[in-house]
Amino acid sequence: MTDHPSTFKAVETRQEGVQWDDRASIHAAGDGRGIFDGAKGLRSGTLAEMVAQVMAYPPERRGDFVIQKAGDHRLARAEIEALAARSDFPG
Repeated sequence: MTDHPSTFKAVETRQEGVQWDDRASIHAAGDGRGIFDGAKGLRSGTLAEMVAQVMAYPPERRGDFVIQKAGDHRLARAEIEALAARSDFPG
């Protein structure tokens, strides 16, 4: 779960495991994405912070949000809850 791969000096930069300090932002699940998607973020920070924020919402509201992680990965409720349940989750 890292940013898109780099070719800096032709060295593989992919790291194993969850990169909890990657950039991420919370968006409304149905925000339509589009050209101004970056401006539609409700809150931004690290992936760990955004997972903790979504998990702080009541369970019935968690599906209203997604997390967009650096590298164009969009996490929905099931993936967010799975990350929060991991033993290495720093939140």
